[in-house]
Amino acid sequence: MATAKTDEERTLQAALKEAERYGPQDPRLTTSLNNLAEFYNTQAKYAEAELLLKRALAINEKALGPEHPSVATTLNDLAALYGNQGQYAHVEPLLKRALEILEKALGPDHPNVANTLFNLAVLYDSQDKYALAEPLYKRSLAIREKALGPEHPDVATTLHLLAILYGDQGKYAQAEPLLKRSLAIREKVLGPDHPDVATTLIFLAVDYRLQGQDALAEPLFKRLLAIREKVLGPEHPDVATSLNYLAVLYRNQGQDALAEPLYKRSLAIYEKALGPDHPDVATTLNDLAALYGNQGQDALAEPLLKRSLAIREKVLGPDHPDVATTLENMAVLYRKMDRNKEARAFEKRAALLSASSPSGILNLH
Repeated sequence: MATAKTDEERTLQAALKEAERYGPQDPRLTTSLNNLAEFYNTQAKYAEAELLLKRALAINEKALGPEHPSVATTLNDLAALYGNQGQYAHVEPLLKRALEILEKALGPDHPNVANTLFNLAVLYDSQDKYALAEPLYKRSLAIREKALGPEHPDVATTLHLLAILYGDQGKYAQAEPLLKRSLAIREKVLGPDHPDVATTLIFLAVDYRLQGQDALAEPLFKRLLAIREKVLGPEHPDVATSLNYLAVLYRNQGQDALAEPLYKRSLAIYEKALGPDHPDVATTLNDLAALYGNQGQDALAEPLLKRSLAIREKVLGPDHPDVATTLENMAVLYRKMDRNKEARAFEKRAALLSASSPSGILNLH
């Protein structure tokens, strides 16, 4: 794989060198600059990509004028590069300028306008600026429905992200019909076993759970598990994650007998696929310990929590919030077992981290 990437880089560099021969105003030069920049972006070589995109931008501005659609394309690419690095303050002005150029050059209902609106909405959404993101998602959706048709995959993607925006604000009833429509489009256009279908099933199932509609969530989680087993194989980490979704549902319903084998199978998959010290192994150990604790099987819960704590301290560091959560869980368990001296020791360690969170404490009583 590494050799192939090196060969690709050499090919792109050779194309750029060849394009240089045609002069700075030849479109082949900016195309080569953009192609090599895109490669570097995928390789996380951001500094190299930035230099190439800035050069392409300068060439396009000079050769085509500052309001040409090609300038907007490079602005979008540069914004994406900064976004990948978390430099959001640089992203916003680039997207705003690209949007202004495209609206003027192509008209307000062009698909490229919708793409830039979408990118700007994603930026605001990622910063929890929901009031700014929502109208941009809605306008992008309207354009895409009109220009691409109501069943285009980009329409489904916009519906999906707008639904997540509502869900993040606790507006689950508003999110539900958007997720349903996104799911229907993706099933029809991409096929019933496509990864995007699986993703939408997760969000719709969680949306039902948050509305207290477990009966509607359960078949979606089961279908998700079936898709991932079929597409990825029975021992893929995403299968383990799907098992955990279903296990949590059953555990919250008090159906421990159904949840326990799912947690155990999930744990076995994670250990084999990711290694015995992976954070996902620690999380599943923690969840299985919670189940045993709620059943009063404290002797089974204790070694699982100890192992979870050891993994988290080793992999995440002794000061990580997840370590504090596990310390609190250990303290709760030992209080329940009347081992108060040990409980106090864990409580003190958790307090020193100053990261105790009631939501992270297991309900072992």
